[in-house]
Parts: sequence; structure tokens; C-alpha cells
Amino acid sequence: MGRRRPGTPTLEEVAAHARVGRGTVSRVINNAAGVKESTRRNVQRAIEELGYVPNLAARSLAGRRADAVALVMTEPDWRQFAEPFFSEIVRSLGDALTDTGIQLLLTLVRSDAERQRFLEYARGGRVDGVLLMSVHAGDRLPDMLAEARLPTVLLGRRSGEEYVSYVDADNIGGARSAVSYLLRQGRREIATITGPLDLYAAQCRLRGYEEALASAGLEFEQTRVAESDFTAESGRHAMAELIQRHPDIDGVLAASDTTAAGALEALRAAGRRVPEDVAVIGFDDFSLAQRTEPRLTTVRQPIEEIGRAMVRLLLEEMEEGAVAWRHVILRTELVIREST
Repeated sequence: MGRRRPGTPTLEEVAAHARVGRGTVSRVINNAAGVKESTRRNVQRAIEELGYVPNLAARSLAGRRADAVALVMTEPDWRQFAEPFFSEIVRSLGDALTDTGIQLLLTLVRSDAERQRFLEYARGGRVDGVLLMSVHAGDRLPDMLAEARLPTVLLGRRSGEEYVSYVDADNIGGARSAVSYLLRQGRREIATITGPLDLYAAQCRLRGYEEALASAGLEFEQTRVAESDFTAESGRHAMAELIQRHPDIDGVLAASDTTAAGALEALRAAGRRVPEDVAVIGFDDFSLAQRTEPRLTTVRQPIEEIGRAMVRLLLEEMEEGAVAWRHVILRTELVIREST
């Protein structure tokens, strides 16, 4: 057995937190009979609060296991794989799986032929479950996996009507809090650079921007919205376009830190001072946000918690078989730095 990572909760710690015995926690994890419903709920709450991930390798599992799960990236644009979001998510998922005895397999699926090929691979028992990220609107792969009864958890959602299990950040609330902060700072000519609008996360961040303006009695103007693909290059182009349309812009919310970094470059090239002339807020809070000039105010996504929650939901589906789909939305936090 490998050494336990510092900070990784143990079965004993869950038991202490729930004020029950170690055996009771084990029975709850294994969905065994003989546990009162109130006790079961108490243990499940402790597991949730501590972020405990069961060690499947230490348990006797019914049926054949591959002891592997697939992380499937469905992003058709190869440039996106260079963005910090992908590496951060992969790291958080790998950390969450460290003590489970389960291998994380990275797979790229970008075409219908690749979707079908992956489905047959997964149905062949080569993986026990699937983690999906960067799923765009209309992607059929989650439906195909659900129809094949393969345990599946999405990072984000395809729409507000998503039925497959997912973990998401509160994108609407995060964007709303960012724009509300700009408004409290006296900014009134606020623009936004969105992500690709066939991603539901980008739609939600745009909605949060709109809601914050509406709550302040300001009218939403489509000309103050520019779309990007989350890259720095697209952020530069979008910001230059917005300045040309509206020279009076005094604030901007960018849908990612990378996009915001590109926007900062465009503002500098246009002779605009940040934050004196234009305040800039990003979204993610990766290490990049502390390397920009000035350092970036941003909406922090709880990446570690997202990884733990995705793994927890997937392990539950793998253990319990057919279960009701679970939806988890995690809170964001506005981190104030020098760009505002």
C-alpha cells in the first residue's frame, strides 16, 4: 500500500467526525444493511464535509473490475489542451484517485467515429466508469454512455436540463458577484468577454453578467459582449474589438484567467491603465492570475473540490449500479487583487 497523502482523510477520521464506529462507516460506504437511516445520513454528511474518497482496492468488490476509469476530453480544438484549466482538472482528479487503487486513463474523443469507438471500448469492460469534461451543447456521448448503463460523471453540463450526473461551479453566481463588485467600485461602462457560447458554463457566466447589470438598473447591450475561446489570443482580439466599439469601457469581466491576461495586453497596447482606466476581472484563479501585471482579480473555482466530488459521485455509481443521477454545484469566491 502507498503512503497516505498529507491531508487525505481516513476512514477513522470520518468515523470520528460522524461520532460512530469504523465498522459503521464501512457498512455505509458498502451500502450494507443494518444501519439506521439517520446514522447513514450522518456518515454521508461526514464523508461529504471531509472530502473522503473510499479505497475500492481495499474492499471486496462483486463482479469483475478493470480498476480503471477514463477521463474523456471532448474538446475539438487542440489549442484548448494547453490552457491551465485542463492541467488543473487532471491534477485534481488524479489526486482524488490516489488512494483508491484505480488508474486514471486519459482519452481524447473529437468525432462521431471516435465516440463510437470509445463506447465499444468502455462497454468491453476495460474501464469501470467515465469522467467527461469540455462537453459542448448537443454532444451525444453522455447519452450514449447513459444508455449503455456505464457510470458517468460530467464536469459541467450541456444545458440547464442535464440529467447525467455532473459537478459544476456556480458560474452564474460567480459572474454576478464579479460584476456587482465592479458596480460597487463605481464602474458603469462594463463589458464582458465570454467563452465559447456552445458551452453551458460560458452561457451561465454571461447570464450572471446580465443579472448584475439588471439589478443595478443598467441596460444590457449586446455590443458590450465579445466571444472568445478561452485563449489569451482570443482575449486580446475581443478586448481590442470592445475598445473600438466602446472607448468609454471602464470595466470588463473575462470568462477565464487566460482570456483576461490577453485582455490586459490589449488594454496596455491601447494605452489604457489597469485599474485606473479599466478594471479587469478573470475567472478560475489559476497561478497565472498572480503572474499578470497587475495581478488579476478573479473568480475562484474550487478545482480540488470539483475533482473530489467528481470522483466521489463516480465511485458511488460504480458501487451502487443503477442510481438516481446526482447534480452538485459548488460555490465560487471572488479574489480581489490589483487589476480592480
